[in-house]
Formats: sequence, C-alpha cells, structure tokens
Amino acid sequence: MKRTLLITVLLITFGSMQAQKVYTVQYQSQADVKVYVVQYESQADLKVYKVKYESQSGQNNGKWYFVPYESQADKKIFFVEYESQADLKIYFVEYESQAGWRNQQKKHLMY
Repeated sequence: MKRTLLITVLLITFGSMQAQKVYTVQYQSQADVKVYVVQYESQADLKVYKVKYESQSGQNNGKWYFVPYESQADKKIFFVEYESQADLKIYFVEYESQAGWRNQQKKHLMY
C-alpha cells in the first residue's frame, strides 16, 4: 500500500513539472540537453513554438519561453552544429497549435 502511494505521488510530481522555460548556454558541457534544429518538420523529435510570455509556456508540450537568466530556466540547452551530436532534434513552427512531440520516446529529456 505504501509503495503504491509513493509511486502515485512521484508520477503526479513528475507529470506536473514544467520544463519549458529554457536558457541557451554558451558551452556544451553546461547543457542539460543538446539540441539540433532540423530543416524539415518530419525530421524533428519535437516541434517547438516560441511563446512571447513566460505564462504561456507549456507543460512539456513544445511551447518554449527563452528566459534571460540561467537561474530562471527549467532546462539549459545547447544548440549543436551537427545532428549526430544532439540529444533532441527540434523544428520551430509558426503557429502555437503546431507545437508538440513527434517522438514520444524523447519526451523525458525535457522533464
């Protein structure tokens, strides 16, 4: 019974965490996630929409708010030069409704 309760609490806690406030670091070693921007939507793990206000950032649904200070970020990212270096491949979309995961197996990277 206690084990079930503990697992339930952990799932609720991790499920409700927001990891969409991101900060771009200067060095790869500082990053939580290495990101590569692909040329075509079909190549992406995640379709990202850049929101204008922090309050619009989502709960791991591709709506990112880029914070001005590292201490404000939930995740620190580094944009790599080559696709093979990336943990996560993203594609920036024009409309908020287009944002979201294409590869659910990579979703844990942004929690």
